[in-house]
Amino acid sequence: MKIAIAGATGRMGKMLIEAVLNSTDAQLVGALEHSSCSQLGEDAGAFLGKKTGVLISSDVAQVLNNSEFLIDFTRPEGTMSHLAVAEKMGTKTIIGTTGLSPDQMNSLKNASAKLAIVFAPNMSVGVNVTFKLLEIAAKMLNQGYDIEIIEAHHKHKVDAPSGTALKMGEVIADALGEKLDDVAVYAREGHTGYAREGHTGERKEGSIGFATIRGGDIVGDHTVLFAGDGERIEISHKSSSRQSYAQGSLRAARFLQNQSNGLFDMQDVLGLRK
Repeated sequence: MKIAIAGATGRMGKMLIEAVLNSTDAQLVGALEHSSCSQLGEDAGAFLGKKTGVLISSDVAQVLNNSEFLIDFTRPEGTMSHLAVAEKMGTKTIIGTTGLSPDQMNSLKNASAKLAIVFAPNMSVGVNVTFKLLEIAAKMLNQGYDIEIIEAHHKHKVDAPSGTALKMGEVIADALGEKLDDVAVYAREGHTGYAREGHTGERKEGSIGFATIRGGDIVGDHTVLFAGDGERIEISHKSSSRQSYAQGSLRAARFLQNQSNGLFDMQDVLGLRK
C-alpha cells in the first residue's frame, strides 16, 4: 500500500510515519505539511534517524500523485483542502480529524460518491469495540439510568468535547431511539443575574451529560457512566499511546483496498456493523 501522511511533523503524523515504516505491507511515499512549516524539504524519517527518501512537502497534488492512500489527522480546514485534491486524483482517504462542521461533513459525504473514505473520530480498535459495548449497554439500561460521558485529553487539544466522546453520545442516543442534539447537555452552570449561585435545577430525565478535562499529556481517556439507583456501571477506554490510532489507520487502509467508493467508519472496517 502506497501511503502519504498529512501533518507529518505533528505528534500523530510521526506515529503514523513510524507505523507505516514498520509495516510489511505498506510503503511511505509522501509526507504533507503546511506551507509555513520549518521542516519542509527534510526527510520524513529524520525524527527516527532514518533516511526514507520521502521529503516533507506542501504540494498536495505532487504528493498524492504517487499515493494510493492518504491518512489525515490534521485540522478541519487542512483536511478539506487535502480531500478536494484526493477526490480529483482518486486517492483513497483515511480521516481521523475531529471537529468537522456539518457543512464539512456534507462535503465528505459528497466526495464519497466517487472516492472511498474511512472517517472515524477515533481509529483505535479498542475504542470502536467500546462503541459496540455502549450500544448493547444502552439498549439494556434504557430505563432508570442516567448517562454521563467523561473525557480527558492533553492541554493542546483544541476541540471539546472530543470527537470520540461525541461519537459515544451518538451511539448511545441512537440505541435509545433519540438524536444526540435533542438530549445532550454540554455544560452546567447556575447563576442569577451577576450572582453565581450554582443552582442548575434537577437533572432532566433522558439527558446525556458531557464532562471535559484538559491537562498535561493525557493521550485520551473516555468513561461512560450509567448511574442507577443503588448501582452504577462504567465502561472505560484509556489510551496510553497514539500507536493504537496508527495501527487502526493501517487496518482502515487495508479495508479500503477492496472499496471503490463510499463513506465508511471503523465499525465497517472491523465488521461490527449490524
